[in-house]
Amino acid sequence: MRMPKLVIHQEKVEDPQVLVDVCPFGAMEEKDGKLSINAACKMCKLCVKKGPAGAVEYVEDEKKEEIDKQNKLLQQLKGRESVTKDGQKIELCANIGSVLDVGNVLKNDAEGIGLFRSEFLYLESNDYPSEDVQFAAYKDVLSKMVNKRVIVRTLDIGADKQVDYFNMPKEENPAMGIRAIRICLQRPDIFKTQLRALYRASVFGKLAIMFPMIASEWEIVKILEIIDEVKAELDSEGIAYSKNVELGCMIETPAAAVISDILSKHLDFFSIGTNDLTQYTLAADRQNPDIGKFCDTHHVAILRLINMIVQNAHKNGTWVGICGELGADLELTEAFLAIGVDELSVTPSAILPIRKKVIETNVSEIKESVLDKYLN
Repeated sequence: MRMPKLVIHQEKVEDPQVLVDVCPFGAMEEKDGKLSINAACKMCKLCVKKGPAGAVEYVEDEKKEEIDKQNKLLQQLKGRESVTKDGQKIELCANIGSVLDVGNVLKNDAEGIGLFRSEFLYLESNDYPSEDVQFAAYKDVLSKMVNKRVIVRTLDIGADKQVDYFNMPKEENPAMGIRAIRICLQRPDIFKTQLRALYRASVFGKLAIMFPMIASEWEIVKILEIIDEVKAELDSEGIAYSKNVELGCMIETPAAAVISDILSKHLDFFSIGTNDLTQYTLAADRQNPDIGKFCDTHHVAILRLINMIVQNAHKNGTWVGICGELGADLELTEAFLAIGVDELSVTPSAILPIRKKVIETNVSEIKESVLDKYLN
């Protein structure tokens, strides 16, 4: 599998502070006049796009034999359904951060986009992106995906993604502060602008919308009220939109996991954000490089929560995906199949290796032993 990395060309960096300021995650560090990249890096590539020309390079670090192996996978698995030996289907989709990533999604034969991080429209701008700017981006992605589902996550600013022009007050613990849907519900004008752009774009493809950082049922109820207001506005203006937009939410707080049976009555789907769900459940800051063994992504508590979410959702006809980094963990593919996860959304280069694993698996043969291994 490809292991992308960022390479800093120190000789092309005149002022290190410029790159430090560009990174919204605090991943650029300066020491003795030299820059380094720490574990907070999200591979968003803003340092490449907005930093000094040539200062940072995005490279794929692969050995020749790994390239050959990937090419063989492409030839053998492109166009094949992601179905197990005993007929269980799982949808393999891709995570993206910008319109520019769509080419890589199609190249790797993704069955859709399971996470479009819309916050990068805000991170790359010096002011709030207008409705028309957002509409153009969503329309572009939906059109290029040609009726494959595109799930757009609404604004997820805050915590490790700060934007100056939002003028957010400094918080001691921003990961648990005013972020994501909490901003949208406190500042509905920003939320409505994004929703209008999304619904206008919905006629150009198969759009789904999901909401991050949900913890309570009232938040979903309020969101649905705002969506009804947006639809009414568009109707009054004679603006067309799809009547078949699926709505879902991220399950990334333990609270959302515990009340997933309640939330699923309001929504079409869940997408489990395992990165935040892990850190909140284990009380382990995933930005802290020293936390190490205390942030065990295979912890039985995490797998039990995923299992509970899937069972609760399926009872109400709600499908469940995983869009966190755990979705690409080949050690857990069998576990996700055994639990009944409906979709995995991962970095594009991980899709074909996962498909290979899925095609080689007979769930009925391994289900009992796999569930016993990971849930007990």
